[in-house]
Amino acid sequence: MKKKAKAIAPAIDNTELISALQDLEKEKGIKKEYMLESIETALVTAYKRNFDSEENVKVTMDEATGEVHIYSVKDVVEQVENPNLEILLQDAQKIDKKLEVGDKAEIELAPKNFGRIAAQTAKQVIVQKIREESRNILFEEFNERKGEIVTGIVQKADGNIVVLDLGKLEAVMPAKEQIPTEKYHVNDKIRAYLLQVEKGLKGSPQVTASRACADFVRKLFELEIPEIYEGVIEIKSVARDAGSRSKVAVYSPNENIDPVGSCVGQKGIRIQNIINELHGEKIDVIEWNEDPSIFISAALLPAQVMAVDIHEEDKFAQVIVPDDQLSLAIGKAGQNARLSAKLTGWRIDIKSETQFREMIAKEAENEENIEEQPVEQIEENIENSKEVEE
Repeated sequence: MKKKAKAIAPAIDNTELISALQDLEKEKGIKKEYMLESIETALVTAYKRNFDSEENVKVTMDEATGEVHIYSVKDVVEQVENPNLEILLQDAQKIDKKLEVGDKAEIELAPKNFGRIAAQTAKQVIVQKIREESRNILFEEFNERKGEIVTGIVQKADGNIVVLDLGKLEAVMPAKEQIPTEKYHVNDKIRAYLLQVEKGLKGSPQVTASRACADFVRKLFELEIPEIYEGVIEIKSVARDAGSRSKVAVYSPNENIDPVGSCVGQKGIRIQNIINELHGEKIDVIEWNEDPSIFISAALLPAQVMAVDIHEEDKFAQVIVPDDQLSLAIGKAGQNARLSAKLTGWRIDIKSETQFREMIAKEAENEENIEEQPVEQIEENIENSKEVEE
């Protein structure tokens, strides 16, 4: 049983407040109980700040009427040392006869003018919580869409950062996520991949978009190729030099389906739609194979491969190509070899047939020289090499 005091009525209609909280729950999905709890917490802070109180204070708001009750919570003791936090047993039992030493007594307060303070605090909390919840809802919505392709209007394009208007919020496309060969202009309508969604300092969603990542190509394939979207064809890996070339490895467990042909489409119409979206970026579609030598040979297309020597333990492949195919296999600035290595996940060393024969001959010559040397000479050579290393 608590000592009764007149409930503090805020300087707004209590029923209006409760009605507003009920509307918030229906329209915004913000629970009334959560809002009441937030208001009560804020009222404790407001009370302590406005009344310079060091007491332990508890504030409750009636869920049905909106009436505010404030209590000073004190420890029941036999001897009071701090009157702000403690109350004598005999005084506590005047409030509730059942109270004993060690219990907590709640003394209801009725501070002057607190109704106006409560009204202002409640309004501030409601506005703040609506903003927070709106940001949370927006974050959840876009976080669920992470990994999707979105369409936006360019709001800013200064050559370093592109800002896209996605309707409900803006997304940033940093320089490293832009295709180097593309130029963006204000009011351009473009598509991009939702790369990252994070909460900013104030809780607002911070969205990063990309047109340069490999997953943008992967997602475009899913959108353009029904068999991929349906799971009949699987994209195993993608390697990309944005704006220049991409390699896409595809596979189908169904032997009756040609995964490469299905992706390219009749007269190349399916792949052309993707190429157009990427403004002419070249795309190699390769059939994935569990045999690494076959897969690596396919990945190095358009170059022809004579042989692939696999070293499983190091995930290293020695590739031999005809002399006239070496530059094609390596590609301009090493692009074809680099993308092939990234696509397959193997380190690849490419040699022409002539280079390989010369390498074999040199190794054979070295082995022959070692065999011709006396054992003493070989040991001396080893010791000399050690001294040079030291």
